[in-house]
Amino acid sequence: MNTIITLSVLGIISMLSDILGYKKFILPIVIGGLLVAACSTVAAWNVPQQYFNMMQFDNYAVAFSTLIIVILILWVALSNQQYATEFNRADQYALILFSTVGAIVLVSFHSLVMLFVGIEVLSIPLYILAGSRKTDLSSNEASLKYFMMGAFTTGILLFGITLIYGATGSFDISIIQTYVANMEGDVTPMFYTGVIFLLIALSFKISAVPFHFWAPDVYQGAPTMITTFMATIVKIAAFGAFYRLFSICFANIMDNWTFILSIVIVLTIVVGNILAVRQTNVKRMLAYSGISQAGYMLMTLLVLNNESTNALLFYAGSYALSTIVAFTIFNVVHHLTGDEGFDGFNALGKRQPLLALIMTIAMLSLAGIPPAVGFFAKFYLFETVLSQGNTFLVIIAVLGSIVSVYYYFKLIIAMYVKETTAVIPIKVNTLFQAILIVITGVILILGINPSLFLEIIR
Repeated sequence: MNTIITLSVLGIISMLSDILGYKKFILPIVIGGLLVAACSTVAAWNVPQQYFNMMQFDNYAVAFSTLIIVILILWVALSNQQYATEFNRADQYALILFSTVGAIVLVSFHSLVMLFVGIEVLSIPLYILAGSRKTDLSSNEASLKYFMMGAFTTGILLFGITLIYGATGSFDISIIQTYVANMEGDVTPMFYTGVIFLLIALSFKISAVPFHFWAPDVYQGAPTMITTFMATIVKIAAFGAFYRLFSICFANIMDNWTFILSIVIVLTIVVGNILAVRQTNVKRMLAYSGISQAGYMLMTLLVLNNESTNALLFYAGSYALSTIVAFTIFNVVHHLTGDEGFDGFNALGKRQPLLALIMTIAMLSLAGIPPAVGFFAKFYLFETVLSQGNTFLVIIAVLGSIVSVYYYFKLIIAMYVKETTAVIPIKVNTLFQAILIVITGVILILGINPSLFLEIIR
């Protein structure tokens, strides 16, 4: 609760900075406030607290909340260069912070009412942020599509929650869990239909196939740093809510929904990777890459034990670090060259060797190639899923990872093999480079010694 209060107050402070005249200090204020929020979150470890049967801030919530805040700190630090020149920093930071409040609610809800509230608080600021380039038609289109899909998804979610309430008489996930246990797996058709509607609604939020069609257009049209936020923090929060809901409420009736979820997983991995191969726009390629990565993370819902929880958290952290680096460097290259395609990265290894090296490591991590952390994250996740006998899904996931090597290496080849006639130098400030180096160092260190992270979360 202290985390939510801190982030809310920080959002209000950011919103008022223009009026009260301290806008030039907003960056250190926001980063300092986020560090306070991170410390208050970590302090809640092993001190579970429940608030009016609406929110449960247990170790699961603490772990995901800490990851969300750490990624947000990195996002704020890396986005500073863009917000210094293009957008009203105070307004955008306020919306981002309010959206993050929704993310924290999502990973700590104890009532289906708070699940709904968390999704809405997370999403509504992003509808505005996606269209924040007012004169850009693609940004306006992204905002409208995101809003329409969000409204449609909310309807499905609310209908699912209504059916669950009709069957159990409660929104409390503990009572729902007890109801399922007492029914010994023989739930009513109303309850089962509600579970399927919730699965569909949450699949929309994580852009799983066949509910993915909004993601590439929204990712491409939105400002790149907003896309980065959606691809990292929003996805982490959505998965945190998805896993929390199904592991607590529906674990005892897994046989009723695992077949449908398995189909979604296969489609997400296969379609995401195949469509990523066909892309000529780097931003859309990363969007389809994120769809396929969602398929890998969804596999943890077929296990639902402590190991799968750790695997999901580790994979989400690995994916978020690599993705924030990839989108940030894409933003720099696109801003200077005006090219969103692979050609914009031609000869980057000569024009800006450091950025090319960092981008290469990010691509290796997303592809699951050592020594980057993505390799062990995938290995740990596949091992956890395989231990429950899901051999077919792991084979599909491995084949999907092999396919992904093609489009990730397509970008690496452009940076080191292809030539360019561009003479525009690519320069970035020292602090920006230092932050990227730190993130890259974490990616490599955790790839070489993943036990550093696993021992903490265990």
